[in-house]
Amino acid sequence: MEARQLGRQGLEVAAIGLGCMGMSEFYGDADDAQSITTIQRAIDLGVDLIDTADIYGPFTNEELVGKALKGRRDRVVLATKFGNVRRPDGSFVGIDGRPTYVREACDASLRRLGVDHVDLYYQHRVDPTVPIEDTVGAMSELVDAGKVRFLGLSEAGLETIRRAHAVHPISALQNELSLWTREHEEEALPLCRELGIGFVAYSPLGRGFLTGRWRSRDDYDPSDTRTARFPRLSEEHFDGNLAIAERVFELAREKECSPGQLALAWVLSQGPDIVPIPGTKRVSYLEENLGAAQIVLSPDDLARLDEIAPLGAFTGDRYPAANMATVGVEAPSQRV
Repeated sequence: MEARQLGRQGLEVAAIGLGCMGMSEFYGDADDAQSITTIQRAIDLGVDLIDTADIYGPFTNEELVGKALKGRRDRVVLATKFGNVRRPDGSFVGIDGRPTYVREACDASLRRLGVDHVDLYYQHRVDPTVPIEDTVGAMSELVDAGKVRFLGLSEAGLETIRRAHAVHPISALQNELSLWTREHEEEALPLCRELGIGFVAYSPLGRGFLTGRWRSRDDYDPSDTRTARFPRLSEEHFDGNLAIAERVFELAREKECSPGQLALAWVLSQGPDIVPIPGTKRVSYLEENLGAAQIVLSPDDLARLDEIAPLGAFTGDRYPAANMATVGVEAPSQRV
């Protein structure tokens, strides 16, 4: 795969990364042995951006990734996140961006991962009670201490991104981007390009919906919580969204590729500063996803996809109301 630059600070990664969240919860039963094999196969195939977070599991996903990286640490760009706080039982506490918590969370992640530093450290969600200058100031101290190499944000408000970048260069913004989530094309992505911030696209397959593997809500395993968690997969919106996706699947058949490969190829085509991180716990799906790097979309293909799935075509919020309240948040002004 080609290499892509994230930001202007020297962070370079392969064009497609690997998101590890679903290996530990939300997307069906976990199989640690299978997931470790998948991570290691990804690395062998040239994937170097491996993405996790302390909230996933909670906590267990970092431990899983740490096990998979034994003997391979120097071949990966390891990314993790802090800020969403959960108890060991999985209950959600809130969002914490206090400097003391930043330092505590980083040390805890390093212990679970079994490493002495992470390459890319994100604030997972913005704390609406803590000035971003305070949070990113503490994150920059982690860089100075050698515990972190590059800094990132996820789903931050536009002005908060500007203010954070003024404190310490932000190398990557991780936001949702796919054919069924195009909102960030209008403001966040242009801002990243203005400031020289790379864009890491999570859920580039639309929570798996764009792979064509689920044609009914009944097709999901009972242990898979997607239909319960995401409004776009609710009974109200599923069939209408599937009708749009079917047209994407039709183009994939014409291109002689899988729907998921087409969806990923579209994300890759949106700019050389964008790196999608599709998640999977199966080697077969991993290898299928990586095939997207070889697909070339013509101007006609892109025009058809714009016609099929323009901004706002898929209905339903991308998160439940409580989660939507945590995206695009602007941090308060710094205290004087």
